[in-house]
Amino acid sequence: MRNLSPLARRRLERFRSNRRGWWSLWLFCGLFALTLGGELIANDKPLMVSYQHSLYFPVFKRYTEQQFGGELPFQPDYRSDYVRQLITKGDGWMLFPPVPFSDDTPNYELTTPAPSPPSTNNWLGTDDQARDVLARVIFGARISILFALVLTFVSALIGISAGALQGYYGGWVDLFGQRLLEVWSGLPVLYLLIILSGFVDPDFWWLLGIMALFS
Repeated sequence: MRNLSPLARRRLERFRSNRRGWWSLWLFCGLFALTLGGELIANDKPLMVSYQHSLYFPVFKRYTEQQFGGELPFQPDYRSDYVRQLITKGDGWMLFPPVPFSDDTPNYELTTPAPSPPSTNNWLGTDDQARDVLARVIFGARISILFALVLTFVSALIGISAGALQGYYGGWVDLFGQRLLEVWSGLPVLYLLIILSGFVDPDFWWLLGIMALFS
């Protein structure tokens, strides 16, 4: 607060006086922080495994089934009865997150056909592929917020750079830049995305680049 200019302090105080906006900001930051640690809240891997008096942390490190007395040199399915029996034989236990499903983990033990309503195992129910809705909300919110933040930063960087060049050189550079930006901003982004998605497989960075160029 001390290093802020008088104008910035007045703006901050005005924002803090809006109680709904102020507490909404803190609520948003808290939920965003939870999504950043989504693997600790929703995961089909246990947070901690005790096996033969040793501790393992599958969320942070990849282990093989052989390390728990199994036969396969691949990552085990910790939710399977076979792996649970291996852990139990090793005088061990597993500690799962509050939501024992990842965003792409189907629940094969549903008592009703998918999509299923909320239950004790799936707090918000499942989708049509028996995947936990709460887990998908957590990871989907993280991707959406990160996408928006990165897109805002990249778009601002492009806009500031273009404006700085136009302001520095002026003249025909400024005039040409303004006309180009007017035409560029008038392009139908939705149709471009639909057309380009037919040629490439859209992913996070592909969509980010397209949105940054045309936003």
